[in-house]
Amino acid sequence: MSEILIDLHLEELPEGGFVATSDDLPGLVAQGRTLAETIEIAQDVARKLLESYREHGDELPPVLEAVIGTDINLRIPVSIV
Repeated sequence: MSEILIDLHLEELPEGGFVATSDDLPGLVAQGRTLAETIEIAQDVARKLLESYREHGDELPPVLEAVIGTDINLRIPVSIV
């Protein structure tokens, strides 16, 4: 199993909660009550979208093809209680 990184755009909703989308993976839309929940849901949606690409023999979006097999550095938000 390999991992890739995608850029997420996170937006706070006026009615509360957050929504995540990604230009790297068209079709990814995730909504959650907290940033952490939204990111977790976005990861699951991304995984399922990528599985669908493979099952149907579709090519990955170009941004994702370019990063497969590269070293990864990642910064993630962590809530402080």
